[in-house]
Amino acid sequence: MNRSRTPAPARVPALVRLGFLARVRVSARASVLACSVVGAAVVALDGTVLTVAQPALQRDLHADVGQVQWTSTGYLVAVASLLVFAGRLGDRHGHRRVFAVGALGFAAASAGIALAPGIEAVIALRVLQGVCGALLQPATLGMLRTAFPPDRLATPIAVRTAVIGLAAAAGPLVGGALVSAYGWRSVFLLSVPPTLAIGLLALATRQPEAEARARATPGLAVLDPLGALLLAAALGLLVHGLVEAARPGGAVPGALACAGAAVAGTALARHERRAAHPLLPPELLRSVPVVAGVAALLAASAALFGALFVTTYFLQDVQRLDPLTCALRFLPLALLMVLGAPLCPPLQRRYGPRRTATAGAALLTLGALLLSRLDATAGALPVGGCAALLGAGFVTLMVTATSVVVHRAPEAHAGVAGGLQQTAMNVGPALGVATATLLLALVPDGGFVPAEGAALPALAAIAALTLPAALALPGGTRGTRPEQAPPRPGRRPCVRS
Repeated sequence: MNRSRTPAPARVPALVRLGFLARVRVSARASVLACSVVGAAVVALDGTVLTVAQPALQRDLHADVGQVQWTSTGYLVAVASLLVFAGRLGDRHGHRRVFAVGALGFAAASAGIALAPGIEAVIALRVLQGVCGALLQPATLGMLRTAFPPDRLATPIAVRTAVIGLAAAAGPLVGGALVSAYGWRSVFLLSVPPTLAIGLLALATRQPEAEARARATPGLAVLDPLGALLLAAALGLLVHGLVEAARPGGAVPGALACAGAAVAGTALARHERRAAHPLLPPELLRSVPVVAGVAALLAASAALFGALFVTTYFLQDVQRLDPLTCALRFLPLALLMVLGAPLCPPLQRRYGPRRTATAGAALLTLGALLLSRLDATAGALPVGGCAALLGAGFVTLMVTATSVVVHRAPEAHAGVAGGLQQTAMNVGPALGVATATLLLALVPDGGFVPAEGAALPALAAIAALTLPAALALPGGTRGTRPEQAPPRPGRRPCVRS
């Protein structure tokens, strides 16, 4: 007896819907990755090309050195003071929206600087650019955290890190070429098209499920404005104090600013303990992997940028090399950062974050130690070898620690975790350069020669602090799984097939 099979009409539409949703999800992830990578690269490029453009800017606008310095200081203070609060805004209102506002604002501020009539307008617009950069930077990580599953997050972070390294390395060359051909205003016009494009792309990209989950999380409705104000004051005063201390005669103002940062930090700690919905979630601050990852990034960035600051003066003032030859000596650092970033995810999967980060910390510390032993006759090979060790160690530690910080943060606090990571990456260089500047003054005649000064040995000691931080990271290959929030009472768990 033949039995006719009746088709299940609901099955075909269901499969079509699943295929459509899968394509939409892949398309959204590609858009999120493009926004994250381009946004981070533009910020990195903007920071390096401005250094090359500052002398021409000073001459064209008839400004003094202090005013030109504030074009960098104002930006750094604005960024560092608002990163965590911007991350909290992303957790509350959606990282895509906050990213779009930051990117479009960054494009508008850059265009305004390119058209600015005087140095006062440049400084004001640079502060505005810093505010927009603070909105943009944590969202580059927050969007990745909500778009990619935890077991696939290391690869996008590695791609993002590689592009940041490439942009930072290309910045002086691109900036020098633009300033020579078209003037300093072209440096700021350079960032307008990409930030405008990714801002519009972010507005067109939809992540309704992730954003709805974030907005539905209890406690995120309150943004803790007093906590945000105290944190902004603490970080802003700290960065200003470190930058001021690095200037000649700025030790006293720098110390006063750092003292003010300590007072604001103490007030912040007291307020956060009493607040019903604190700006810094307690589950993040109690997470050993998150704290260790942020500490590793802070020490690593301080050691690297401080070492680059000292070595640049050594090569140009002691060995009398021109800027291009000096940049070529550091080329192995940039190459290993770009080429090494894609290798970090498979290393983490095989050996786990702890061993991977510890290897990176050891390479970074070894590079700083060998750099501190160079004498006045050091050639291209030893300098390039030290730069290679610094680049390999820093990129390994940065990718691994960033992955752990973002992984271990609950999805509802991905923006705050990204803000903490970016804060470490912004405060660290200021700390390293300030330390180097203060210690160089201790040996006036030989401070720029690594083997005769105290700056690079101290920076090597700071680099060594990354070792205990790396050892506190998760040890197993499955140790980067995110910490799940407990299920809400009265709700049935959802099981996805």
